[in-house]
Amino acid sequence: MIPRYLVNFDLAELEKKKTDFLVIGSGVAGLVSTLNLAEAGKVTMLTKEEPQDCSTEHAQGGIAAVIAEDDSFELHYQDTLKAGAGLANPKAVELLVEQGQQRIKELLKLGVSFDRQGKEVALTKEGAHSRRRILYAGGDATGTELRNTLTKEVLAKAALELHSNIFVIDLLTKNNRCYGVLAYDSNAASYQVYLASAVLLATGGAGQLYQKTSNPEVATGDGIALAYRAGVEVMDLEFIQFHPTTLSLAGAANFLISEAVRGEGAVLRNQQGERFMFKYHQLGELAPRDVAARAIYQEMKAKNSNCVYLDLTELDADFIKERFPTIYKACLSEGLDITKDYIPVVPAAHYCMGGIKTDTKGATNIQGLFACGETAALGVHGANRLASNSLLEGLVYGKRVAEEMINYTKDSKLAFDNLRIANHTQQFSAAAVISIKSIKKEIKELMTTEVAIIREEVGLSKVQSRLEELFKYLNYEYNSVKDFEIQNMLIVAYLVVKAALLREESRGAHYRRDFPEPSSNWLKHIVLEKDREWEELELEFT
Repeated sequence: MIPRYLVNFDLAELEKKKTDFLVIGSGVAGLVSTLNLAEAGKVTMLTKEEPQDCSTEHAQGGIAAVIAEDDSFELHYQDTLKAGAGLANPKAVELLVEQGQQRIKELLKLGVSFDRQGKEVALTKEGAHSRRRILYAGGDATGTELRNTLTKEVLAKAALELHSNIFVIDLLTKNNRCYGVLAYDSNAASYQVYLASAVLLATGGAGQLYQKTSNPEVATGDGIALAYRAGVEVMDLEFIQFHPTTLSLAGAANFLISEAVRGEGAVLRNQQGERFMFKYHQLGELAPRDVAARAIYQEMKAKNSNCVYLDLTELDADFIKERFPTIYKACLSEGLDITKDYIPVVPAAHYCMGGIKTDTKGATNIQGLFACGETAALGVHGANRLASNSLLEGLVYGKRVAEEMINYTKDSKLAFDNLRIANHTQQFSAAAVISIKSIKKEIKELMTTEVAIIREEVGLSKVQSRLEELFKYLNYEYNSVKDFEIQNMLIVAYLVVKAALLREESRGAHYRRDFPEPSSNWLKHIVLEKDREWEELELEFT
């Protein structure tokens, strides 16, 4: 059984901090939201570790937006819908591509240093895009440039309080209303309560569920798990995108090799040195990510190899160093000169298309609670995200959710002095003798073996049964962030498996060996709520 709260607490004994708006997370979605919220009231931003510890910091490729004269909203819209494999919400996609252009103009005014070709902003192409529309900065350091600029703007706001090393454990709710969060202050080693008129979850994804991932260590699905425990609807969690190309070297992390590398002309080769992508898709190396990841997986299986190779050697050496300085230096530090050497690559868990179900204004089914960015699911990516639409989503929907939170609080001021939320006094067992780190290792092994690029009922059912056995560790008393993270990972892993078992077809990033074709019966979203599950056909978003 999944408990409502992970720890016991007595609100009367805990330090309470009050604010107008509470933002959890410091990636692009949280930063853009905070920047806009600070115009309307006091904002408190909480980060699990330091502000730079987020997926935005690792984003290399860029931001997709309609800038070029030969491009159009309609083309970007159609590319996104096609990549989404029938499950992208048309209204959400329309808002994304049309409002994205204005968000880019705002970034330029803030001073984001996008790379240039002459006086014009440079554009590149990535998989499944019909035009060159990807803006990038620092060659392959777009996320770092974006986060640095936005963070500087946010910190200049007098209405902002930034608290680092604060781990949000649970949402505080009553009568379908969110009043704030229970958190653990790693610096003070104490529990604290943050109360707010409106709470935003912008906590990123859950790539750490897998052994190989492009995500930072903080991506443990915390926002999804704590929302689910509070009765918030979650959606589309079976759709986990695997990036086709991450560095594969013994002893090295799965460093992301941007899709822009293939966009600039790099090719994929198998162990025999043969190009193979055109066997799997007419776009070759620029096939959609789900297709490319499966193709690499299948090629590795067919050749009994543990990687394939990305070949940039036909590109000019000076161009490689200038266009991809981060990748060049990272590979060089591992003994690879990518101007001369092939890069060994494998797919790795990269992005959650699913998450907390919201409308196109970021509202959830719990009053006062909002979500945006990778932790949210509004259908904008469907079953498979189009490359470089993630940072764009953070820009567009970060602003939209801020506007909605401001409107919401105009009519819903909380009287915190009269707030009464029942204390939690569940009977927890003493901390388990077994190291919870071994549970984390097992979760990663199970998810990698049976719930990754290709799945089937036998393996999924086995994993579901084992995760249910591990639920007993949700009822042990822990008091460290790393332990809480593993409890959250257990819950999110279970939700991913549950949704993957329900969807008896293959679509986008979800591929079932026992149901290898898409089915018109599954043009629907799987929505899960604690103690309840159902499917919704033709979801309506506002």
